[in-house]
Amino acid sequence: MLESTRIKTEIPGPKSRELMARRHNAVSSGLGIATPMFAKEAKGALLTDVDGNTFIDFGGGIGVLNVGHAHPRVVEAVKEQAERFLHTCFYVTEYEPYIELAERLNALVPGDTEKRSFFVNSGAEAVENAVKIARSYTRRPSVIAFENAFHGRTLLAMTLTSKTDPYKKGFAPFAPEVYRVPAPYPYRCPANRDCSGGCQGDCFAALEKAFVSYVHPQSVAAIIVEPVSGEGGFIPFPDFYLRKLRELCDEHGIVMIVDEVQTGFGRTGKMFAIEHSGVEPDLLITAKSLGGGMPIGGVTGKAEIMDAPHVGGLGTTFGGNPLACAAALAVLDAFEQEDLLARANVVGERIMAAMHDIQEKHPDFVGDVRGRGPMAAMELVEDAASRTPDKKRTGRVVEAALQEGLLLLTAGQYSNVIRTLAPLSITDDELEEGLTILARAFDQVA
Repeated sequence: MLESTRIKTEIPGPKSRELMARRHNAVSSGLGIATPMFAKEAKGALLTDVDGNTFIDFGGGIGVLNVGHAHPRVVEAVKEQAERFLHTCFYVTEYEPYIELAERLNALVPGDTEKRSFFVNSGAEAVENAVKIARSYTRRPSVIAFENAFHGRTLLAMTLTSKTDPYKKGFAPFAPEVYRVPAPYPYRCPANRDCSGGCQGDCFAALEKAFVSYVHPQSVAAIIVEPVSGEGGFIPFPDFYLRKLRELCDEHGIVMIVDEVQTGFGRTGKMFAIEHSGVEPDLLITAKSLGGGMPIGGVTGKAEIMDAPHVGGLGTTFGGNPLACAAALAVLDAFEQEDLLARANVVGERIMAAMHDIQEKHPDFVGDVRGRGPMAAMELVEDAASRTPDKKRTGRVVEAALQEGLLLLTAGQYSNVIRTLAPLSITDDELEEGLTILARAFDQVA
């Protein structure tokens, strides 16, 4: 075993258990925890806990660390900005990093149309503001979202999210004028078709039918879509489906909002996942890896739409704060100067190959391997014939991997999907060791 993973204690170790006891008495029990250990330091794709155990991180802070933990460019940019000033509130006293970041994102987001940007604190806040902007532009109230979607935990974002437990259970009533339609999912086709040869887009008819049965298209301000369902199970939308969606939005004057909170910044092998389809979104939402670990979200889109809200209609005290903008600029520099997109594709190919090897060895319970680039996942089932989701075995795989020094996250409506969000800067040795541990974890629970 390489020195990248050094497990010195049982997991959780004594210091982590001590902190867990303090947490129990100090922090709301409503806060879910994925791994029972406390971080002490992290660099690149490695994370060390307070007991001295070092892990390979395939979770990346839920897709926040595409450039890696404590990337030197990000750390230095934050230090330099902190020495100048920490906060003014952009709406009180403006600062150049905000403008520069807007300019660079305007240039990066697909499409030749003139663009504008606006920054907030998180992905959920960006989702809420994208809908506000779309409603202001169209003067329409309704929004259409997809099954398997995750758009956040605030009121409107939670309403758009398509998973009850833990995200919506007990938190009703939800926001009005939100309508949901089936999403492409070849392994569990919502149109009850055999999609073993690939998605044929039969479920698109459900979206067209929604205009007849649920909401008139002239009432719809926006349709919001993740190019790859994130929390929903890493299910890619076919490129042809996204192109048809673009045509439908154009036909009815609907704003197409593309949520790239998790898919953005190289996670699928391109800067933004929507680029695979050649579609130009009206509004594109960013967050997570935009800040390289600092809290920031953004909405970037066509100038005509972004300029629709009245002056003062958009705002936030901390959104686009100086430290986060400096970090985001450093993230973009890292992509430009370190060829991280090329690295993303190399990492993605290796992960996907390893997952297919695991599926070939365990075809009885590894039902599906899917994803795009390094945004890859495996869906676990009780048996191949029934395809009954196997949440219990999924948890056992994650636990077995953790004990050997690999951090994994689950996803999916039934929490039976194991996903990978490793930093794109992960070394070949770290990647190979992580994949070896992953394969051993599957062998252990077979």
